[in-house]
Amino acid sequence: MYMSRRNILRRACATAIVIPALVAGLASAQAQTYPSQDIHFIAAFPAGSGSDIMVRFFAEKVRALSGRTIIVENKPGAGGNIAAEYVARAKPDGYTVLVHNGTSVAANYNLFKKPPINPSKDLLVAATITEQPFMLVVDSKSPYNTLPELTAAMKAKGDKATYAQATTFAKVMGELYRTAAGLEAVEVAYKSTPDFMNDLSSGAVDYAIMDPVGAMSHSKAGRVKVLAVSTPRRIQALPDNPTMKEAGADVELALWFGAMVPSGTPKPVVDQINTWMKEMVAMEDTKKFLIGIAGDPLTTTPTEGQAMLDKAQADWEGLVKAARIEPQG
Repeated sequence: MYMSRRNILRRACATAIVIPALVAGLASAQAQTYPSQDIHFIAAFPAGSGSDIMVRFFAEKVRALSGRTIIVENKPGAGGNIAAEYVARAKPDGYTVLVHNGTSVAANYNLFKKPPINPSKDLLVAATITEQPFMLVVDSKSPYNTLPELTAAMKAKGDKATYAQATTFAKVMGELYRTAAGLEAVEVAYKSTPDFMNDLSSGAVDYAIMDPVGAMSHSKAGRVKVLAVSTPRRIQALPDNPTMKEAGADVELALWFGAMVPSGTPKPVVDQINTWMKEMVAMEDTKKFLIGIAGDPLTTTPTEGQAMLDKAQADWEGLVKAARIEPQG
């Protein structure tokens, strides 16, 4: 049967309207029944690691709130890129959630020559959970009790001053402090925090930039003194310890943990994850857990969380250059 061009155009237009409406309807129906199956929390580091312990703690809390089983899957490797890519490529239905350091996800985009994903475009921040600092520490027997005292002493030592670091974040913070304070201190890189503890204790290195979990553990054990934290505000775990800025060094570096899902995840699903996380963070035992690992509770809306991810991704382009880090191949 002959069909006029006008009728063909009418049908095409009608189809163009109906298909998006059907897709939207399916997404809405899916969101209304969420969650109807087990949810997978993806951890970016191996089982037993500090990050894994955090993810499993959060998973148990969300299990109780959601009424569903939360399965923790470890996808370690490439500084977290494997886990981030796995989630970014997953079906955007809210059943695959990256529970990870959002700052690290953003930083990796600038730390690799060919990053597997663009976090700002490929991931949505459903919720933020906590903010943590890196810490500048000295051995417990060190004569330096404040950052100004350390700075003055390191200036006097010139290029004989040394400091330890074992992560990319510590490397960046160490360089920012060195530059802000006008030091010639020489960086000594180690594979892990335990690897440099003997050298810090013996005085082979003068100070160290340490991750929050390690710093809290060694501080509680009386092995190190925390001179300053890198966050914009003092942390609840160490209210008497100043920020780097308060102590006279223009350094600010905050790490935040969050729950991220694939781009395209329906808004009602994202909002539900956000609600669970806010309820979880408000619990007293969660606050106690976070403070124990130098984390301050941090809850935002998905829009605010996404803005944090976007800003971190842009900021780390400059931080990588400032720290003179060559992106990995």
